[in-house]
Amino acid sequence: ILSRMRGRVRCRFIVRGCLRLMATFETLNFDSTALRTLPIDSEKQNYVRGVPGSCFSLVDPTPVRKPELVAASRPAMNLIDLDEDQLKRPDLALYFSGNRLLPGSVPAAHCYCGHQFGRFAGQLGDGAALYLGEVVNKNNQRWEIQLKGSGKTPYSRTADGRKVLRSSIREFLCSEALYHLGIPTTRAGTCVTSDTWIRRDIFYSGNVKDERATVILRIAPTFIRFGSFEIFKPADPVTGREGPSVGRKDILVTLIDYVISSFFPHIQSAFEHSTEDRYVTFFKEVIKSTAHLVALWQCVGFTHGVLNTDNMSIVGLTIDYGPFGFMDRFHPGFVPNGTDSGGRYAYNKQPEMCRWNLGKLAEALSLVLPAELLKAELDLFDKTFEKSYMEKMRLKFGLLHHQADEDSDLIESFFETMDQTGSDFTNSFRCLSRFPLRGTKGEERERLLDYLLSQCSTKEELLKHYRATMEPSQLSMLMDLGRANPLVLSLIGVSMEQLQHEVDIQERHQQLKAMGGEDKLVANRELWSRWLDQYRYSSIKDS
Repeated sequence: ILSRMRGRVRCRFIVRGCLRLMATFETLNFDSTALRTLPIDSEKQNYVRGVPGSCFSLVDPTPVRKPELVAASRPAMNLIDLDEDQLKRPDLALYFSGNRLLPGSVPAAHCYCGHQFGRFAGQLGDGAALYLGEVVNKNNQRWEIQLKGSGKTPYSRTADGRKVLRSSIREFLCSEALYHLGIPTTRAGTCVTSDTWIRRDIFYSGNVKDERATVILRIAPTFIRFGSFEIFKPADPVTGREGPSVGRKDILVTLIDYVISSFFPHIQSAFEHSTEDRYVTFFKEVIKSTAHLVALWQCVGFTHGVLNTDNMSIVGLTIDYGPFGFMDRFHPGFVPNGTDSGGRYAYNKQPEMCRWNLGKLAEALSLVLPAELLKAELDLFDKTFEKSYMEKMRLKFGLLHHQADEDSDLIESFFETMDQTGSDFTNSFRCLSRFPLRGTKGEERERLLDYLLSQCSTKEELLKHYRATMEPSQLSMLMDLGRANPLVLSLIGVSMEQLQHEVDIQERHQQLKAMGGEDKLVANRELWSRWLDQYRYSSIKDS
Protein backbone atom coordinates (compact mmCIF):
# COMPACT_ATOMS: atom_id res chain seq x y z
CA ILE A 1 0.00 0.00 0.00
CA LEU A 2 1.56 3.30 -1.04
CA SER A 3 0.68 6.55 0.65
CA ARG A 4 2.21 10.00 0.46
CA MET A 5 3.38 11.30 3.85
CA ARG A 6 4.70 14.85 4.11
CA GLY A 7 5.73 14.86 0.49
CA ARG A 8 7.62 11.55 0.60
CA VAL A 9 6.51 8.10 -0.44
CA ARG A 10 6.36 5.63 2.43
CA CYS A 11 5.77 1.89 2.13
CA ARG A 12 3.46 -0.04 4.42
CA PHE A 13 3.66 -3.80 4.78
CA ILE A 14 1.11 -6.17 6.21
CA VAL A 15 2.87 -8.27 8.84
CA ARG A 16 0.89 -11.04 10.55
CA GLY A 17 -2.34 -9.23 9.94
CA CYS A 18 -1.12 -5.91 11.35
CA LEU A 19 -0.29 -2.72 9.47
CA ARG A 20 3.35 -2.00 10.16
CA LEU A 21 5.42 0.93 8.95
CA MET A 22 8.96 0.04 7.87
CA ALA A 23 11.51 2.80 7.44
CA THR A 24 14.74 3.21 5.53
CA PHE A 25 17.34 5.93 5.90
CA GLU A 26 15.60 7.70 3.01
CA THR A 27 12.07 7.47 4.45
CA LEU A 28 12.42 8.30 8.14
CA ASN A 29 9.30 10.15 9.22
CA PHE A 30 10.77 13.51 10.23
CA ASP A 31 8.47 16.04 11.87
CA SER A 32 10.71 18.56 13.61
CA THR A 33 8.36 20.60 15.78
CA ALA A 34 11.17 22.18 17.81
CA LEU A 35 12.47 24.09 14.80
CA ARG A 36 8.95 25.06 13.72
CA THR A 37 8.09 26.37 17.19
CA LEU A 38 11.23 27.86 18.71
CA PRO A 39 13.19 30.84 17.33
CA ILE A 40 16.13 30.10 15.02
CA ASP A 41 19.30 32.17 14.73
CA SER A 42 19.17 34.38 11.62
CA GLU A 43 22.94 34.14 11.11
CA LYS A 44 23.68 31.24 8.78
CA GLN A 45 27.49 31.36 8.95
CA ASN A 46 29.10 28.86 11.33
CA TYR A 47 31.48 30.73 13.60
CA VAL A 48 31.78 31.06 17.39
CA ARG A 49 29.62 33.91 18.67
CA GLY A 50 26.97 34.96 21.13
CA VAL A 51 23.54 33.96 19.84
CA PRO A 52 20.80 36.30 21.16
CA GLY A 53 17.09 35.79 20.65
CA SER A 54 17.37 32.19 19.49
CA CYS A 55 17.04 28.62 20.73
CA PHE A 56 18.75 26.99 17.73
CA SER A 57 21.38 27.77 15.10
CA LEU A 58 21.27 25.95 11.77
CA VAL A 59 24.61 24.17 11.25
CA ASP A 60 25.71 21.32 8.99
CA PRO A 61 27.91 18.56 10.40
CA THR A 62 31.58 18.60 9.45
CA PRO A 63 32.52 15.48 7.43
CA VAL A 64 35.13 13.00 8.66
CA ARG A 65 37.53 10.88 6.64
CA LYS A 66 36.65 7.24 6.00
CA PRO A 67 33.83 6.80 8.56
CA GLU A 68 33.52 3.26 9.89
CA LEU A 69 30.81 1.68 12.06
CA VAL A 70 32.05 0.53 15.47
CA ALA A 71 28.74 -0.61 16.95
CA ALA A 72 24.98 -0.23 16.59
CA SER A 73 22.21 -0.87 19.10
CA ARG A 74 19.35 -2.66 17.38
CA PRO A 75 16.83 -1.96 20.19
CA ALA A 76 17.71 1.75 20.14
CA MET A 77 17.50 2.02 16.36
CA ASN A 78 14.15 0.23 16.41
CA LEU A 79 12.80 3.30 18.21
CA ILE A 80 13.04 5.19 14.93
CA ASP A 81 11.75 2.26 12.83
CA LEU A 82 15.13 1.13 11.50
CA ASP A 83 15.45 -2.64 11.48
CA GLU A 84 18.43 -4.96 11.24
CA ASP A 85 18.52 -4.85 7.43
CA GLN A 86 19.07 -1.09 7.54
CA LEU A 87 21.88 -1.53 10.08
CA LYS A 88 23.71 -3.77 7.58
CA ARG A 89 23.75 -1.15 4.84
CA PRO A 90 27.25 -0.17 3.70
CA ASP A 91 26.32 3.53 3.71
CA LEU A 92 25.22 3.52 7.38
CA ALA A 93 28.51 5.08 8.50
CA LEU A 94 28.06 7.91 6.00
CA TYR A 95 24.67 8.89 7.42
CA PHE A 96 25.51 8.56 11.09
CA SER A 97 28.89 10.28 10.92
CA GLY A 98 27.21 13.33 9.41
CA ASN A 99 28.96 12.92 6.05
CA ARG A 100 25.59 12.44 4.36
CA LEU A 101 22.38 14.06 5.61
CA LEU A 102 19.29 11.96 6.20
CA PRO A 103 16.51 13.17 3.85
CA GLY A 104 14.16 15.37 5.85
CA SER A 105 16.65 16.21 8.61
CA VAL A 106 17.53 19.83 9.41
CA PRO A 107 20.75 19.94 11.48
CA ALA A 108 20.85 22.55 14.22
CA ALA A 109 22.78 23.31 17.41
CA HIS A 110 20.84 24.16 20.56
CA CYS A 111 21.56 27.31 22.58
CA TYR A 112 21.67 26.99 26.37
CA CYS A 113 23.52 28.32 29.39
CA GLY A 114 24.56 26.69 32.64
CA HIS A 115 25.83 26.87 36.19
CA GLN A 116 29.11 24.97 36.12
CA PHE A 117 30.45 23.86 39.50
CA GLY A 118 28.10 26.35 41.14
CA ARG A 119 29.02 29.41 39.06
CA PHE A 120 27.03 30.82 36.16
CA ALA A 121 29.06 30.40 32.97
CA GLY A 122 26.86 32.30 30.52
CA GLN A 123 26.23 30.93 27.02
CA LEU A 124 27.33 27.32 26.47
CA GLY A 125 25.19 25.42 23.94
CA ASP A 126 25.75 22.38 21.75
CA GLY A 127 29.45 22.79 21.10
CA ALA A 128 29.91 19.28 19.73
CA ALA A 129 26.37 18.02 19.07
CA LEU A 130 23.75 18.57 16.40
CA TYR A 131 20.00 18.09 16.47
CA LEU A 132 19.04 16.24 13.27
CA GLY A 133 15.30 16.35 13.82
CA GLU A 134 12.42 14.45 15.40
CA VAL A 135 11.34 11.10 13.99
CA VAL A 136 7.75 9.96 14.56
CA ASN A 137 7.73 6.17 14.57
CA LYS A 138 5.01 3.66 13.69
CA ASN A 139 3.68 3.80 17.25
CA ASN A 140 3.30 7.59 16.97
CA GLN A 141 6.19 8.10 19.39
CA ARG A 142 8.40 11.12 18.79
CA TRP A 143 12.17 10.69 19.12
CA GLU A 144 14.76 13.42 18.70
CA ILE A 145 17.97 12.18 17.09
CA GLN A 146 21.28 13.93 17.58
CA LEU A 147 24.87 13.51 16.46
CA LYS A 148 27.53 14.02 19.12
CA GLY A 149 31.04 14.78 17.90
CA SER A 150 29.96 16.10 14.51
CA GLY A 151 32.13 19.22 14.40
CA LYS A 152 32.20 22.89 15.30
CA THR A 153 29.11 25.00 15.96
CA PRO A 154 28.58 28.61 17.09
CA TYR A 155 28.74 27.23 20.64
CA SER A 156 32.07 25.39 20.41
CA ARG A 157 34.03 28.22 22.08
CA THR A 158 37.72 27.16 21.87
CA ALA A 159 37.00 23.45 21.22
CA ASP A 160 36.96 21.54 17.92
CA GLY A 161 33.47 20.04 18.22
CA ARG A 162 34.83 16.49 18.12
CA LYS A 163 34.73 13.47 20.42
CA VAL A 164 37.19 10.59 20.55
CA LEU A 165 36.70 6.85 20.29
CA ARG A 166 37.33 5.98 23.96
CA SER A 167 34.77 8.46 25.36
CA SER A 168 32.26 7.58 22.62
CA ILE A 169 32.46 3.87 23.41
CA ARG A 170 31.92 4.70 27.10
CA GLU A 171 28.79 6.70 26.31
CA PHE A 172 27.47 4.06 23.90
CA LEU A 173 27.87 1.26 26.44
CA CYS A 174 26.73 3.14 29.52
CA SER A 175 23.61 4.74 28.08
CA GLU A 176 22.41 1.35 26.85
CA ALA A 177 23.43 -0.27 30.16
CA LEU A 178 21.48 2.25 32.22
CA TYR A 179 18.44 1.77 30.00
CA HIS A 180 18.51 -1.97 30.58
CA LEU A 181 18.96 -1.36 34.32
CA GLY A 182 15.63 0.47 34.20
CA ILE A 183 17.12 3.95 34.65
CA PRO A 184 15.79 6.81 32.47
CA THR A 185 18.45 7.78 29.95
CA THR A 186 19.18 8.94 26.46
CA ARG A 187 19.86 6.05 24.10
CA ALA A 188 22.84 5.38 21.86
CA GLY A 189 21.98 4.19 18.35
CA THR A 190 25.33 4.02 16.58
CA CYS A 191 29.00 4.66 17.17
CA VAL A 192 31.01 5.62 14.07
CA THR A 193 34.76 6.27 14.11
CA SER A 194 36.96 7.64 11.36
CA ASP A 195 40.42 8.36 9.98
CA THR A 196 40.12 11.98 11.06
CA TRP A 197 42.65 12.48 13.85
CA ILE A 198 42.33 15.02 16.65
CA ARG A 199 44.72 15.96 19.44
CA ARG A 200 43.83 15.33 23.08
CA ASP A 201 45.67 15.76 26.38
CA ILE A 202 44.01 12.85 28.17
CA PHE A 203 45.33 13.53 31.68
CA TYR A 204 45.89 17.30 31.28
CA SER A 205 49.58 16.58 31.78
CA GLY A 206 50.96 18.08 28.57
CA ASN A 207 51.24 14.62 27.01
CA VAL A 208 49.15 15.21 23.87
CA LYS A 209 48.07 12.25 21.74
CA ASP A 210 46.33 11.88 18.39
CA GLU A 211 42.98 10.07 18.60
CA ARG A 212 40.26 9.11 16.14
CA ALA A 213 37.32 11.48 15.76
CA THR A 214 34.17 9.49 16.56
CA VAL A 215 30.46 10.30 16.32
CA ILE A 216 27.60 8.93 18.42
CA LEU A 217 23.93 8.92 17.37
CA ARG A 218 21.91 9.80 20.48
CA ILE A 219 18.16 9.27 20.76
CA ALA A 220 15.76 10.81 23.31
CA PRO A 221 12.32 12.42 23.46
CA THR A 222 14.17 15.74 23.81
CA PHE A 223 17.60 17.08 24.74
CA ILE A 224 16.19 20.27 26.26
CA ARG A 225 17.72 20.80 29.68
CA PHE A 226 17.61 23.11 32.69
CA GLY A 227 20.22 25.32 31.02
CA SER A 228 17.89 25.85 28.05
CA PHE A 229 15.84 28.11 30.34
CA GLU A 230 18.90 30.00 31.60
CA ILE A 231 19.53 31.88 28.34
CA PHE A 232 17.22 34.60 29.73
CA LYS A 233 19.21 35.11 32.94
CA PRO A 234 20.34 38.68 33.76
CA ALA A 235 23.94 39.45 34.78
CA ASP A 236 25.06 37.11 37.54
CA PRO A 237 26.21 39.00 40.68
CA VAL A 238 29.23 36.70 41.11
CA THR A 239 30.52 36.04 37.59
CA GLY A 240 29.01 39.07 35.84
CA ARG A 241 27.86 36.87 32.96
CA GLU A 242 24.38 36.93 31.51
CA GLY A 243 22.32 34.83 29.14
CA PRO A 244 22.34 35.77 25.44
CA SER A 245 18.57 36.38 25.48
CA VAL A 246 18.35 38.21 28.79
CA GLY A 247 14.87 39.55 29.52
CA ARG A 248 13.20 37.89 26.52
CA LYS A 249 10.05 36.77 28.32
CA ASP A 250 8.33 36.17 24.97
CA ILE A 251 10.84 33.45 24.04
CA LEU A 252 10.72 31.93 27.53
CA VAL A 253 6.93 31.64 27.29
CA THR A 254 7.26 30.02 23.85
CA LEU A 255 9.87 27.57 25.17
CA ILE A 256 8.01 26.55 28.31
CA ASP A 257 4.70 26.20 26.42
CA TYR A 258 6.43 24.05 23.79
CA VAL A 259 7.97 21.78 26.46
CA ILE A 260 4.69 21.37 28.35
CA SER A 261 2.54 20.70 25.29
CA SER A 262 5.09 18.30 23.78
CA PHE A 263 6.34 16.34 26.79
CA PHE A 264 3.76 16.97 29.52
CA PRO A 265 0.48 16.96 27.53
CA HIS A 266 -1.51 15.84 30.58
CA ILE A 267 -0.56 19.11 32.27
CA GLN A 268 -1.51 21.10 29.19
CA SER A 269 -4.98 19.56 29.05
CA ALA A 270 -5.58 19.69 32.81
CA PHE A 271 -4.63 23.37 33.21
CA GLU A 272 -5.38 24.80 29.79
CA HIS A 273 -7.03 27.91 31.23
CA SER A 274 -4.67 28.60 34.15
CA THR A 275 -1.15 29.60 33.22
CA GLU A 276 0.13 29.74 36.81
CA ASP A 277 -1.23 26.31 37.72
CA ARG A 278 0.14 24.89 34.47
CA TYR A 279 3.64 26.24 35.10
CA VAL A 280 3.74 25.27 38.78
CA THR A 281 2.53 21.75 38.00
CA PHE A 282 5.15 21.49 35.26
CA PHE A 283 7.88 22.47 37.73
CA LYS A 284 6.61 19.90 40.22
CA GLU A 285 6.76 17.20 37.53
CA VAL A 286 10.36 18.13 36.79
CA ILE A 287 11.13 17.93 40.51
CA LYS A 288 9.64 14.45 40.76
CA SER A 289 11.31 13.04 37.64
CA THR A 290 14.69 14.45 38.71
CA ALA A 291 14.38 13.07 42.25
CA HIS A 292 13.36 9.66 40.91
CA LEU A 293 16.30 9.64 38.51
CA VAL A 294 18.97 10.44 41.08
CA ALA A 295 17.46 7.91 43.51
CA LEU A 296 17.97 5.20 40.90
CA TRP A 297 21.56 6.36 40.33
CA GLN A 298 22.27 5.99 44.04
CA CYS A 299 20.86 2.47 44.04
CA VAL A 300 23.32 1.19 41.42
CA GLY A 301 26.39 3.17 42.47
CA PHE A 302 26.36 5.41 39.38
CA THR A 303 28.01 8.82 39.64
CA HIS A 304 27.37 11.25 36.79
CA GLY A 305 30.46 13.36 37.43
CA VAL A 306 29.32 16.73 36.02
CA LEU A 307 25.90 17.67 37.38
CA ASN A 308 25.92 21.22 36.07
CA THR A 309 22.55 22.74 35.18
CA ASP A 310 23.37 22.34 31.48
CA ASN A 311 23.61 18.56 32.02
CA MET A 312 20.18 18.18 33.66
CA SER A 313 17.38 16.89 31.43
CA ILE A 314 14.04 18.68 31.63
CA VAL A 315 12.29 15.29 31.28
CA GLY A 316 14.33 13.43 33.90
CA LEU A 317 16.82 11.52 31.75
CA THR A 318 20.48 10.74 32.27
CA ILE A 319 22.19 12.91 29.65
CA ASP A 320 25.66 14.05 28.60
CA TYR A 321 27.86 11.14 29.62
CA GLY A 322 31.29 12.52 30.39
CA PRO A 323 33.55 11.57 33.31
CA PHE A 324 30.92 9.28 34.87
CA GLY A 325 31.73 6.18 36.87
CA PHE A 326 30.27 3.13 38.56
CA MET A 327 31.75 2.43 41.96
CA ASP A 328 33.85 -0.67 42.52
CA ARG A 329 34.98 -0.37 46.14
CA PHE A 330 32.24 1.52 47.96
CA HIS A 331 33.19 5.02 49.03
CA PRO A 332 30.49 7.62 49.78
CA GLY A 333 32.70 10.42 48.46
CA PHE A 334 33.47 8.64 45.19
CA VAL A 335 34.39 11.21 42.49
CA PRO A 336 34.98 9.90 38.94
CA ASN A 337 35.80 13.35 37.54
CA GLY A 338 39.48 14.18 37.90
CA THR A 339 38.75 17.93 37.58
CA ASP A 340 36.30 17.92 40.53
CA SER A 341 38.98 18.39 43.19
CA GLY A 342 36.46 19.70 45.71
CA GLY A 343 34.14 16.70 45.34
CA ARG A 344 31.11 18.86 44.52
CA TYR A 345 29.59 16.09 42.42
CA ALA A 346 30.62 13.12 44.56
CA TYR A 347 28.30 10.10 44.76
CA ASN A 348 26.88 11.07 48.15
CA LYS A 349 26.24 14.67 47.06
CA GLN A 350 24.25 13.91 43.91
CA PRO A 351 20.80 14.29 45.51
CA GLU A 352 21.81 17.61 47.09
CA MET A 353 23.24 18.90 43.81
CA CYS A 354 20.16 17.90 41.80
CA ARG A 355 18.01 19.76 44.30
CA TRP A 356 20.30 22.79 44.04
CA ASN A 357 19.98 22.70 40.25
CA LEU A 358 16.20 22.66 40.55
CA GLY A 359 16.50 25.86 42.58
CA LYS A 360 18.42 27.40 39.71
CA LEU A 361 15.71 26.26 37.30
CA ALA A 362 13.15 28.03 39.50
CA GLU A 363 15.21 31.20 39.22
CA ALA A 364 15.44 30.76 35.44
CA LEU A 365 11.62 30.72 35.26
CA SER A 366 11.27 33.89 37.33
CA LEU A 367 10.21 35.94 34.29
CA VAL A 368 6.93 34.04 34.27
CA LEU A 369 6.50 33.11 37.96
CA PRO A 370 8.19 34.30 41.16
CA ALA A 371 11.16 32.07 41.96
CA GLU A 372 10.13 31.81 45.60
CA LEU A 373 6.73 30.45 44.57
CA LEU A 374 8.45 27.64 42.70
CA LYS A 375 11.16 27.06 45.31
CA ALA A 376 8.41 26.51 47.88
CA GLU A 377 7.72 23.23 46.04
CA LEU A 378 11.27 21.86 46.50
CA ASP A 379 10.33 19.82 49.58
CA LEU A 380 8.65 17.55 47.04
CA PHE A 381 12.16 16.56 45.91
CA ASP A 382 13.04 15.08 49.31
CA LYS A 383 9.78 13.17 49.57
CA THR A 384 10.02 11.78 46.04
CA PHE A 385 13.68 10.85 46.42
CA GLU A 386 13.07 9.00 49.68
CA LYS A 387 10.09 7.12 48.23
CA SER A 388 11.89 6.09 45.02
CA TYR A 389 15.09 5.21 46.86
CA MET A 390 13.41 3.05 49.50
CA GLU A 391 11.18 1.29 46.96
CA LYS A 392 14.19 0.28 44.88
CA MET A 393 16.33 -0.62 47.90
CA ARG A 394 13.63 -2.82 49.39
CA LEU A 395 13.58 -4.73 46.11
CA LYS A 396 17.38 -5.06 46.13
CA PHE A 397 17.26 -6.44 49.67
CA GLY A 398 14.31 -8.71 48.95
CA LEU A 399 12.03 -6.97 51.44
CA LEU A 400 8.89 -7.47 49.39
CA HIS A 401 5.98 -7.77 51.77
CA HIS A 402 6.12 -5.08 54.45
CA GLN A 403 7.54 -1.59 54.86
CA ALA A 404 9.17 -1.63 58.28
CA ASP A 405 10.69 1.37 60.02
CA GLU A 406 13.88 -0.64 60.52
CA ASP A 407 14.39 -1.06 56.76
CA SER A 408 16.23 2.25 56.48
CA ASP A 409 18.48 1.26 59.40
CA LEU A 410 19.29 -2.04 57.69
CA ILE A 411 20.16 -0.29 54.43
CA GLU A 412 22.23 2.39 56.14
CA SER A 413 24.17 -0.18 58.15
CA PHE A 414 24.87 -2.14 54.93
CA PHE A 415 26.44 0.94 53.37
CA GLU A 416 28.39 1.68 56.56
CA THR A 417 29.73 -1.88 56.59
CA MET A 418 30.76 -1.64 52.95
CA ASP A 419 32.51 1.65 53.71
CA GLN A 420 34.38 0.34 56.76
CA THR A 421 35.49 -2.84 55.03
CA GLY A 422 36.12 -1.29 51.60
CA SER A 423 33.78 -3.78 49.93
CA ASP A 424 32.84 -3.90 46.27
CA PHE A 425 29.49 -2.13 45.74
CA THR A 426 27.94 -4.30 43.03
CA ASN A 427 29.29 -7.65 44.21
CA SER A 428 28.20 -7.05 47.81
CA PHE A 429 24.65 -6.46 46.63
CA ARG A 430 24.80 -9.35 44.20
CA CYS A 431 25.87 -11.83 46.84
CA LEU A 432 22.68 -11.20 48.81
CA SER A 433 21.08 -13.67 46.42
CA ARG A 434 23.14 -16.32 48.24
CA PHE A 435 21.56 -15.49 51.57
CA PRO A 436 20.40 -18.83 53.07
CA LEU A 437 16.73 -19.49 53.53
CA ARG A 438 15.32 -20.31 56.92
CA GLY A 439 15.97 -23.90 57.88
CA THR A 440 19.14 -24.28 55.80
CA LYS A 441 22.42 -25.37 57.33
CA GLY A 442 24.79 -22.96 59.02
CA GLU A 443 27.62 -23.66 56.59
CA GLU A 444 25.68 -21.83 53.87
CA ARG A 445 25.80 -18.68 55.96
CA GLU A 446 29.54 -19.19 56.39
CA ARG A 447 29.99 -19.53 52.65
CA LEU A 448 28.09 -16.27 52.15
CA LEU A 449 30.22 -14.60 54.81
CA ASP A 450 33.40 -15.85 53.17
CA TYR A 451 32.24 -14.45 49.85
CA LEU A 452 31.50 -11.05 51.39
CA LEU A 453 34.94 -11.05 53.00
CA SER A 454 36.50 -11.79 49.62
CA GLN A 455 34.99 -8.53 48.35
CA CYS A 456 36.67 -6.42 51.05
CA SER A 457 39.71 -4.27 50.33
CA THR A 458 43.02 -5.25 51.87
CA LYS A 459 44.73 -3.05 54.41
CA GLU A 460 47.26 -1.98 51.76
CA GLU A 461 44.52 -1.01 49.31
CA LEU A 462 42.77 1.11 51.92
CA LEU A 463 46.01 2.78 53.01
CA LYS A 464 46.56 3.78 49.40
CA HIS A 465 43.03 5.16 49.19
CA TYR A 466 43.21 7.08 52.48
CA ARG A 467 46.37 8.88 51.49
CA ALA A 468 46.86 12.47 52.63
CA THR A 469 46.77 15.16 49.95
CA MET A 470 48.41 17.83 52.11
CA GLU A 471 50.88 18.01 54.97
CA PRO A 472 49.34 17.88 58.48
CA SER A 473 50.93 21.24 59.35
CA GLN A 474 49.41 22.85 56.24
CA LEU A 475 46.03 21.31 57.02
CA SER A 476 46.13 22.59 60.60
CA MET A 477 47.01 26.10 59.42
CA LEU A 478 44.14 26.17 56.91
CA MET A 479 41.68 24.85 59.49
CA ASP A 480 42.65 27.66 61.87
CA LEU A 481 42.35 30.18 59.05
CA GLY A 482 38.92 28.88 58.08
CA ARG A 483 37.59 29.09 61.63
CA ALA A 484 38.83 32.66 61.92
CA ASN A 485 37.82 33.90 58.48
CA PRO A 486 35.93 31.51 56.14
CA LEU A 487 35.87 34.15 53.39
CA VAL A 488 39.64 33.90 52.98
CA LEU A 489 39.32 30.17 52.27
CA SER A 490 36.75 30.79 49.54
CA LEU A 491 39.12 33.24 47.87
CA ILE A 492 41.73 30.50 47.49
CA GLY A 493 39.16 27.94 46.33
CA VAL A 494 39.00 25.85 49.51
CA SER A 495 36.04 25.09 51.80
CA MET A 496 35.85 23.95 55.40
CA GLU A 497 34.01 20.90 54.15
CA GLN A 498 37.00 19.94 51.99
CA LEU A 499 39.36 20.46 54.89
CA GLN A 500 37.23 18.34 57.22
CA HIS A 501 37.22 15.62 54.57
CA GLU A 502 41.02 15.73 54.55
CA VAL A 503 41.04 15.49 58.36
CA ASP A 504 38.85 12.39 58.17
CA ILE A 505 41.16 10.83 55.56
CA GLN A 506 44.26 11.40 57.64
CA GLU A 507 42.60 10.04 60.78
CA ARG A 508 41.45 6.91 58.93
CA HIS A 509 44.94 6.44 57.53
CA GLN A 510 46.45 6.53 61.01
CA GLN A 511 43.89 4.05 62.32
CA LEU A 512 44.68 1.63 59.50
CA LYS A 513 48.43 1.96 60.00
CA ALA A 514 48.01 1.02 63.65
CA MET A 515 46.01 -2.09 62.73
CA GLY A 516 47.71 -5.36 61.86
CA GLY A 517 46.74 -7.24 58.70
CA GLU A 518 45.16 -10.07 60.70
CA ASP A 519 43.32 -7.56 62.90
CA LYS A 520 41.77 -6.07 59.77
CA LEU A 521 40.49 -9.48 58.64
CA VAL A 522 38.99 -10.17 62.06
CA ALA A 523 37.33 -6.75 62.13
CA ASN A 524 35.84 -7.32 58.64
CA ARG A 525 34.41 -10.68 59.73
CA GLU A 526 32.84 -9.19 62.85
CA LEU A 527 31.28 -6.29 60.91
CA TRP A 528 29.77 -8.46 58.19
CA SER A 529 28.64 -11.14 60.63
CA ARG A 530 26.83 -8.53 62.71
CA TRP A 531 25.14 -7.13 59.60
CA LEU A 532 24.05 -10.59 58.40
CA ASP A 533 22.37 -11.17 61.76
CA GLN A 534 20.51 -7.89 61.31
CA TYR A 535 19.55 -8.86 57.76
CA ARG A 536 18.31 -12.26 58.87
CA TYR A 537 16.07 -10.62 61.47
CA SER A 538 14.63 -8.20 58.87
CA SER A 539 14.08 -11.00 56.35
CA ILE A 540 12.19 -13.13 58.87
CA LYS A 541 10.07 -10.16 59.89
CA ASP A 542 9.25 -9.39 56.25
CA SER A 543 8.25 -12.96 55.36
